[in-house]
Amino acid sequence: MPTTTLTPRVLAVRTIPNVTAPLAEALGLTDDQAAVGFLTVDQDDPTYVAIDEATKKAAVQVVSARSFYGGAAYPSGPTSGETLAILAGDRIAEVDAGLDAAIAHLESRVSYRSTGTGGRYFAHLIAQTGSYLSARAGIAEGQSLAYLKAAPLEATWALDQAVKQAAVDLVEWIEPPSPTNMAGALLTGSEADCRAACEAFEKAVLAVAREPVRY
Repeated sequence: MPTTTLTPRVLAVRTIPNVTAPLAEALGLTDDQAAVGFLTVDQDDPTYVAIDEATKKAAVQVVSARSFYGGAAYPSGPTSGETLAILAGDRIAEVDAGLDAAIAHLESRVSYRSTGTGGRYFAHLIAQTGSYLSARAGIAEGQSLAYLKAAPLEATWALDQAVKQAAVDLVEWIEPPSPTNMAGALLTGSEADCRAACEAFEKAVLAVAREPVRY
């Protein structure tokens, strides 16, 4: 069954070089976070990987990253997409660099894939985490992660297959339904084991796509 890459689309980007005090307080910024950047994209999980990459390429932190209910199929407007990510730094140059890194990663390195039958899945290896995904997963920076996401049944069944095929630890279970009506997990281990987990997850998801009703 042929699969295709679903390249994410960046829908809107804006920056604030000097954040006002009320907004800084609302966003929970620290005293040294004077500048922020906003990014909306039509795929949430690739965005989370991309902003983690931004923390490795620039002196920025992720202060917010949320998926919208129903996902990109039910946006509140043409630039809403599936998620809003907010980066913060001490200088606007660092925020700009972080946004550049995230957008470049989205355009060339990370995406959902189509199952070939109308579904989609995400099985992505992160060889070395940045500060955002490390904090989210509760692991040290620079560890490897398998970032897995699919429709609820597929994700749950495929997760079991992934854990059986690789020496990995489950560090986050994304219980169905997620805000975008998916499910998934973050797994950590060696880079080789995380790669094996991604491959096993993808194989299992595609097996369900080929033959959905089977005991």
